[in-house]
Amino acid sequence: MAYQDSSLSNPTSWSDLGTSNGKKFGSELLETGVNSSGRKLPQLLPNARFIFPTAKPRRSSAFKRIVLTQWFDVARIPDPEYRKETQIQGLMESVVELEQLIRQEASIVSPQNVVIGGLSQGCAMSLSVLLVLDFPLGGFIGMSGWLPFRKEIEGAIQEDDDDAEIDDDNPFATSKSVNEFELQARDPPLKALTFERDLLSLPPLANATKASTAQDTPIFLGHGDSDEKKPYQQGEAAARTMQAAGYEVVWKLYHELGHWYKIPDEIDDIITFVKSKVGWVMSEG
Repeated sequence: MAYQDSSLSNPTSWSDLGTSNGKKFGSELLETGVNSSGRKLPQLLPNARFIFPTAKPRRSSAFKRIVLTQWFDVARIPDPEYRKETQIQGLMESVVELEQLIRQEASIVSPQNVVIGGLSQGCAMSLSVLLVLDFPLGGFIGMSGWLPFRKEIEGAIQEDDDDAEIDDDNPFATSKSVNEFELQARDPPLKALTFERDLLSLPPLANATKASTAQDTPIFLGHGDSDEKKPYQQGEAAARTMQAAGYEVVWKLYHELGHWYKIPDEIDDIITFVKSKVGWVMSEG
């Protein structure tokens, strides 16, 4: 979304990396995303610009090799852990494309005024992109999603550096000393970034610190408790892992909701998140 109102000091952008067909999903979200007062997202944010990119056509392992537009391949829809190596190529290609889009928007409106997110695979792709960024964004909104390679990311975060010991009382200790840079490399957000960039074959960041991550990006994750395509436990686990990586996460579970967003409850919660965590101004009219 991009605020064009000259009375506002900072324009804002919200990119939805949400679905394989950005035009279709975007039109539906802007039309049906209604809050409890009956107002649609464009009415709540009249000066905002929405961006809905579309993924490239890729062969689908889950649907007998037919070609679908998707950010990355998934071998089994309800279980993204199954044959997850099929996801790597698409994740690698898509993260380059989407990071470029985000940087382009951030150069126009500043990173603090950019919000990304998506639904289902778009949420998963967006979380992967967030983890490789070397700067924070205004916010993240994910619906009915999951975190690819979550267990591996969590393992990287929890990995201990047992071979490095610190002896503050003895500056001449013979054990391996740890400098400030090495200490910062132990920070969970930096561990997550380092792992994700290596997983997706992105070059490592030189002299990276916790400040060169997207850790300060607040995250909203919503999920339905009746979601059969992506059981809510996957979204809940993604929330826990992102919290373990040092991110602030708002997790919402919606009763009797399938693989979609709940109207008006989830729209209300998203608007509250945007106001309180991102700091955007809502239209009163």
